[in-house]
Amino acid sequence: MKILATDYDGTLNHGGIDKEKCDAIKKWQENGNLFGIVSGRSLEGLKMLISGKENPKNLVKTGKTQSYSCDFLIANNGAVICDGKMNVLTQTKCKTDIIEPLIKVLFDLNCPLACVCGSTFDDTYIKPDKEHCETDEFTLENMPSFPFFNQISTILDTDEEAFEVAKVLRERFSDRLNPLQNGRCIDIVPKGVDKASGIYALLDAIGAKKEDVITVGDNINDADMIREFYSYAMENGVDAIKQLADKTTVSVTELIKNEL
Repeated sequence: MKILATDYDGTLNHGGIDKEKCDAIKKWQENGNLFGIVSGRSLEGLKMLISGKENPKNLVKTGKTQSYSCDFLIANNGAVICDGKMNVLTQTKCKTDIIEPLIKVLFDLNCPLACVCGSTFDDTYIKPDKEHCETDEFTLENMPSFPFFNQISTILDTDEEAFEVAKVLRERFSDRLNPLQNGRCIDIVPKGVDKASGIYALLDAIGAKKEDVITVGDNINDADMIREFYSYAMENGVDAIKQLADKTTVSVTELIKNEL
């Protein structure tokens, strides 16, 4: 049995998810292998993707996909691990006392929003002031209380700005948090969490081995899993990821054909 763990944006959904790609995934599974997504998206966001529905609140716009099924989902860059029915198998939670000071720093660094994500509640958007809030959004002054969080995300105008903000966050919160850059986005997860740790948590939950895993990704937040496991980088991906990977591929479809 092999386990294919693929990033979503820019990887599985590179050029869309057409019938050929869905058929390749199905053939992979029919050959006794497992297929799943490892994403920086929240569990809520992944549920929207798998259901085929669009969620305009996602930091990256989603599109309609063809039908395919996952044997597992790893959300929030490794913080939440689910089976194919989206039942949470294990997760890493962060205490909420750090939410306010973290978001204050984000706003001081000119981030336009903070999205608080948790496996048991809807993604919650916090804005710097009421003027920019929609009806279901909050400011620091009136935001709801949270039992925990798995990830807090933000987005900048450019990759370069995101790099600088992530650098500041590492300097100030390295004892408790791990900021992961993904292009213009920054996903902030508990310390010790990344896509590689999420895959290891999945392996523990299902009784599989490191040698069973194949990973594929395209951006900086994929680096840990690309480095740790047998891996492919997307040819459209950033150079740093292509340098880390064992192989490159133009698509998940091509990867599956090669590995079968």
